[in-house]
Amino acid sequence: MRLLLLSLMLVSLLMSVAIPQAFEAHALLFVGSYLVIQIGRHSFLAFAAAESGTLERERAVRILIYFCLAGVFWVSGALFDGPLRIMFWCLAIAVDYGGAFTLFKVPWMRRMEGENWAVGTGHFAERFGLFVILALGESIVLTGATTSDLALTPARISAFVMAFLGAAAIWWLYFTSVARLGEHYLEVADNRSLLARDAYTFLHVVFVAGIILSAVGDELVIAHPTEILPPYEVAAVAAGPFVYLLAHTLFGYRMTGAMSRKSLFGTLACVVAGLIGLLVPALVLSGLLILTLAAVIGSDYLAASGHMADEDAVRSEPGTG
Repeated sequence: MRLLLLSLMLVSLLMSVAIPQAFEAHALLFVGSYLVIQIGRHSFLAFAAAESGTLERERAVRILIYFCLAGVFWVSGALFDGPLRIMFWCLAIAVDYGGAFTLFKVPWMRRMEGENWAVGTGHFAERFGLFVILALGESIVLTGATTSDLALTPARISAFVMAFLGAAAIWWLYFTSVARLGEHYLEVADNRSLLARDAYTFLHVVFVAGIILSAVGDELVIAHPTEILPPYEVAAVAAGPFVYLLAHTLFGYRMTGAMSRKSLFGTLACVVAGLIGLLVPALVLSGLLILTLAAVIGSDYLAASGHMADEDAVRSEPGTG
C-alpha cells in the first residue's frame, strides 16, 4: 500500500507538470499519467487488496473496466490535435461519468444495485470538502501570482481584496451550508449511494467549475480594475458566482427535494450584475457579485436563526420537554 501511494504521488507530480500543456505538447504525458493513476489504483484494489469473490473486488473490477474503455479515447485524443483531440477526450469523460451514472453496469456481469455500493457518510463528505479547499487554494494562488506581476495601484489592491473576499464567501457558503447539509442527508437517506453519486460525483464538478471560473474572473478584474470590460469578459467574471450558486441550488434540491429560493435568487442576481457590468468598471461588477454572495450567506443565517427560534418556541409550550 505504501509503495502504491508513493508511486501515485510520483505520477501525480508528472501529471501536474503536463497539465499546462495538456492540450498541446504534453498531451501524451497528461493522458499517460492520468491512466496510470486510475487503472493502477483500481487494478490494485481489484487483484491485490480484495479477496477473490468479494463484493469489494467485484466493484473494483467494474470500475477498472470502465477506465480501460475510457483509456482508449484518452489515448486516441492524445494522438491527434485540435478538434479531434477535444472530441475524443469528451467521449472519454462521457465514459468516465457514464460508468457512475449506470452504477458501472457491465453487460456480462450481474447488475449491482445502489445498496451494493457502500458509502461512509462522514468520510465521503469530508473528502469532497477537501477537494473544494484545494480548488479554492489554487484560485487564491492564481490571484496572488496575477497581482504580483502588475503595478500595485489603489484600484488593483482593491480588486485583490475583493478577489479574496469572493473566495472567502464561496468557502463560507460551502462549509456552513453544503457540507453540513450533505453529510446529514447522506446519513439518513435510504438511497445513499445514488444520492452520493448525484450530489457529489456529478454536482461537485459544477461547484469546482464555479470556483475555477471565479478565479478567471478575478484575474480579469485585477488586470483591468477601472476599465469597462468587453462583453465576453464580463460574462467570464459573472459566470463564476453564477455557476457556483447554481450548483448550490441544484445540490440543495437533490438533497432535500426542495428548491432553495435564496440560492436561486442569488443565481439570478448574478445575471443582473453581469448586465450592469456592461456599463460599469470591472471593480464595481466584482463588488456587486460579492454583495450577492454575502446576501445569500446572510439569508442563510436569518433562516437558521428563525428555525432555531421556532424550535425554542415549541420547547417552551406547555406539555413539551
